[in-house]
Amino acid sequence: MLHKKILTLAAALMVSASWVHAADLRIGLAEDPDVLDPDQSRTFVGRIVYASLCDKLVDITPALEITPMLATGWSWSDDGMALTMTLREGVTFHDGTPFNAEAVAYNINRSKTLEESRRKSEVASIESTTVVGEYTIQINLSKPDATLIAQLADRAGMMVSPTAAAAAGAEFGLAPVCSGPFAFKERVQQDRIVLEKFPAYWNADAINFDSVTFLPIIDGTVRLANLRAGDIDMLERLSATDVASVKADAALGLEQAVSLGYQGITVNVNNGDRANTPFGKDSRVRRALSLAIDREAMNQVVFDGVMAPGNQAFPPNSPWYDTAFPVPARDVEAAKALLAEAGAEGITVEIQTSNDPVNQQLMQVIQAMAADAGITINIVSKEFTTQLSEQTAGNYQGSQIGWSGRVDPDGNIHAFMTCEGGLNDSKYCNPEVDALLNTARTSNDLAARKISYDAASAILAEDMPIIYLYHQTWLWALSNKVAGYTPYPDGMIRLQGVSLTE
Repeated sequence: MLHKKILTLAAALMVSASWVHAADLRIGLAEDPDVLDPDQSRTFVGRIVYASLCDKLVDITPALEITPMLATGWSWSDDGMALTMTLREGVTFHDGTPFNAEAVAYNINRSKTLEESRRKSEVASIESTTVVGEYTIQINLSKPDATLIAQLADRAGMMVSPTAAAAAGAEFGLAPVCSGPFAFKERVQQDRIVLEKFPAYWNADAINFDSVTFLPIIDGTVRLANLRAGDIDMLERLSATDVASVKADAALGLEQAVSLGYQGITVNVNNGDRANTPFGKDSRVRRALSLAIDREAMNQVVFDGVMAPGNQAFPPNSPWYDTAFPVPARDVEAAKALLAEAGAEGITVEIQTSNDPVNQQLMQVIQAMAADAGITINIVSKEFTTQLSEQTAGNYQGSQIGWSGRVDPDGNIHAFMTCEGGLNDSKYCNPEVDALLNTARTSNDLAARKISYDAASAILAEDMPIIYLYHQTWLWALSNKVAGYTPYPDGMIRLQGVSLTE
């Protein structure tokens, strides 16, 4: 076994050696992205690739303000039922197709109607579009939607070439065509994704690389070893336990930002036959597991205290956090009492997790804590995209997985907790929660939205289809030759203004 590990490490240290040249930036990813189609994909690492491949209608600043990208300006009608956007002129997709209002209309329709689209719930409020002029689009809503601009700052706002998308259909992700600073060149599954600089990019002067290569390297220790060896130039999601080591290394730099998202255990409550367990059908069992977990001790043991313990879709420092339900202290006796009340003493629960060593350690810590309350956890390790696939198919009881977070609170909760939510893999369905979360979408009054989210949080604290665990701090390690990098709370890697120095 030791010999095998040494060979694996050696092989990983050699990854991408043939790709090294001065004009290529090499980035180590913690997972391999799923399909590279903004309408179909769902992985965090996929969004990192999109930051170089697919421009959006709008973007965010590091301070989480909405800023122009492909749309240069926008305004709402007085009744909140129409959003008019002025578009950037002179933009082309990587295949030469012009970007204009017709292209935006096509993309919105694709997000709404493509059978495989995961963006449907994000653009559900859009009833139609009106091409006002070549570079002016009016987006007509069926009801006011305070979240829409934030949705257009993410995958729902990523513009793909209508020509390429119409030709490829559901297979678009095999050779995606967008309008970002880099164009797709090749992908070798589990090995690399290579993008080449797009000379006609509207902001080409801000791009300083001929190409960018993304390399999935699952093991955090191996990712860091690659960085130290010079085989990659930067990595995302540095292990928290390596922060001190990176800070002490004069050849490396560290960047960090508090994330918008969460990590938790998604529970299968109604997604096929595997939901038919006490864990899936009785919230008392789920609450018992939650009470058995010491989140602060977990944070210290697994993450050296770098992360923020959590119990809601929003971190405790968020204005959307419901202070009426603080992060619970561990209470093993209360957990046992809930299990006895549910008639589930001695229960065994299967929880899948990715084969990343940090996630493995996290689940082992939770496994030990749960055992004290009489809950046996069987950990099933899977490659990340396999885990996602099994989760979507309902082939799981529990799944330790997270969400990278969104600027608008709706993006952290609606798609996961509404009956028809595009990311609701637990198939949790509570009409009262639907009504509250839908109401929160319709108002631009922050106080009114907070009332709706608090009411939903109170129900979810009882039903617990997701057992929230902690909120990440994004950590990037970089070669000291990388200059100009700005960390963002969404965890994306934006390469505008970044360069390599000699």
